[in-house]
Parts: sequence; C-alpha cells; structure tokens
Amino acid sequence: MLGIKKQRFSFQTSQFFTTYKVRIKEINGMSKALSKIKKPIQEELKVFEKRFKETMSSNVALLDKITYYIVQRKGKQMRPMLTFFSAKLFGTINDSTYNAASLVELLHTGTLVHDDVVDDSNERRGFFSINALWKNKIAVLVGDYLLSRGLMLALDNDEFKLLKILNVAIKEMSEGELLQLEKARRLDIKEDIYYDIIRRKTASLFASCCAAGVSSVTKNQADIDLMYQFGEKIGIAFQIKDDLFDFGTHDVGKPLGIDIKEKKMTLPLIYALNNATKKDKRRIINIIKRHNEEKDKVAEVIRYVNKSGGIEYAEKAMYKYRDEAFQLLEHLPESDVKNSIKAIVNYVTERKK
Repeated sequence: MLGIKKQRFSFQTSQFFTTYKVRIKEINGMSKALSKIKKPIQEELKVFEKRFKETMSSNVALLDKITYYIVQRKGKQMRPMLTFFSAKLFGTINDSTYNAASLVELLHTGTLVHDDVVDDSNERRGFFSINALWKNKIAVLVGDYLLSRGLMLALDNDEFKLLKILNVAIKEMSEGELLQLEKARRLDIKEDIYYDIIRRKTASLFASCCAAGVSSVTKNQADIDLMYQFGEKIGIAFQIKDDLFDFGTHDVGKPLGIDIKEKKMTLPLIYALNNATKKDKRRIINIIKRHNEEKDKVAEVIRYVNKSGGIEYAEKAMYKYRDEAFQLLEHLPESDVKNSIKAIVNYVTERKK
C-alpha cells in the first residue's frame, strides 16, 4: 500500500510543474474579475503585498523557500480586502490598518497549513499543499511560524486591540474544528449545530478581519460591532457556498464529494437527511460511515442530495445571510467603498471557485 501511495505521489509531483502555470493563469483570471471591486483600495493593496512579503521573510533558507511558494500561490485575498474596505468605510487607512491586514493574512495562512495536515490533504487551491511537498512535520512548523509572526507583528507595534480581536477568531476556529470532528463521529448534526460550527470555524475570521479594519481607524465600538456582524454574516454565506461546491460540477480546486468522504455534515446533506424516509436515511448514513471511499457510493449520495432539494434549500439560506449583510450597511452613506464591499458580498455568493 505504501509503495502504491509513493508511486501516486511521484506521478502527482511530475504533473505539478505542467499544471502550475495553468493554475497561475486561472488565479490571474479571477484577479481580473475582482479588479473593479478592488479599485478603491488598489494602491493600498500594492503596499500591503510588499509589507506582507517582508513580514513573512526569514533568514532560514528552507522557510524562505516555503513562504515564497505560499506567496506565489496566494488566493483572492478576500480577508485583507475586507479589512481595508471596512477601515475605509469609517476612516483613513493607516499603519495600523496595514498591520491588521497582515495579521489577518498570516493567521489565515497559518491555519490553512495546519488544516491540510489535520485533513491529510495533498491539495490546496489546485496546488500541492505544504505537507504534500515538505511532509507533515515541516508543515506544522511552518504553520506555527506564520502564527508566531502574526503575534510578533501585533506585539512589536503595540496592536493589543487588534491582537485581542484576532485571538478570539483563533479560539473560535479551533473550537469549531473540534466540534465538527466530534459530531462527524456520530453524524448527528442538526441545523443549529451546523450553524454554530461554521460560525466558529469560518465566519469568525471574516467577522474579526472586518472588526479589525474598523478598529484600526476608530474607537467607536458600535461601528466595530456593526462590521463584526457584517463579516460574520458573509462568512456564513461563504461557507454555505463552499459546501454547495461539494455537490456541483465546477472544478473548484478540490475533489467533488470531498466533504462526504471526510464525513462533514453540510447544509444540503443535513436538509436531505431531515426530509428522507427512515430507509433512505439509514442507507445514506451507512454510505457516509462505511463506504465513503467508494467513488460510486459518494456519487449516489450527491445524486440523492440534488434530488432532495437540498441544493435549493442551502442556496436560499445563503442568500438570506447575504441580504442580512446588505441591510447592516443601509444607513451608511453611499460611496465607491460601500459599493465595492457590497460587490464582495455578491462575489462570495456567485463565485465559481
């Protein structure tokens, strides 16, 4: 079995360099789609990217090599964008805002590296994960390094308020992941538990990056709380959209049905099971528990969820959170920044990756 795994990984490695440039082009394509949204903070993002690279730098050659790889395959930078937009809604972007955006991205990247180790995932955004290329031990240490760099960035600049806001997110994310693992053993997740999990593991960071952005330009707690709620709602919408990809046909950088294979109870699946006959429910749960590595069985679950109306139900819930996020911004004056942050919300719910 080990020999087969090594052969498979060797084959994947040989394919990596032929697909790398293709994925870079795809990411650049997504960046172009976001270019209009980014326009009000375009110059700030250029400064941020330079500062972020400097923050990640190390005098250890291996670390520099790995962090360079991370920077080259960066995602959409949704969270730093939200940090800058939230700040600009209520004040003028300053050094504290750049620190907030860098702290957000360092913590986010560090947790992703750790997540790939926990999930034993060899792929992230269509590229090999850090643990796939450099093994688990190094990946864990790199994740630790990124988290420590975030802490040092905050402490070196006396950003105690920002550190407090982001530390809450780290706590919530850890608790959410553990709660999900606990419930996956019994597959007894109800909707209220599902929302508690995604609020913690995904929405908390969205909420914190928005709150951190506002906190960098004002001490008005009402404004900070408002944008925390805003971030939480779009974070929930973001996760529901991510869950929907598991049952779709788009190439989103992760295998179809991966959540089913990992026994993750997503909203479309929860709805399908809640509305299934006892016989169908037993059959679907049995597949998830005992046959989740069989491609045809996973495909059976996907077909069942699609036929059950689970997709439509989850989409309705996603748009509900999107609309609630919009409502929170209604009293704010119209501006290019407000239009762009609303456009991000639409992007979250309409994205194809």
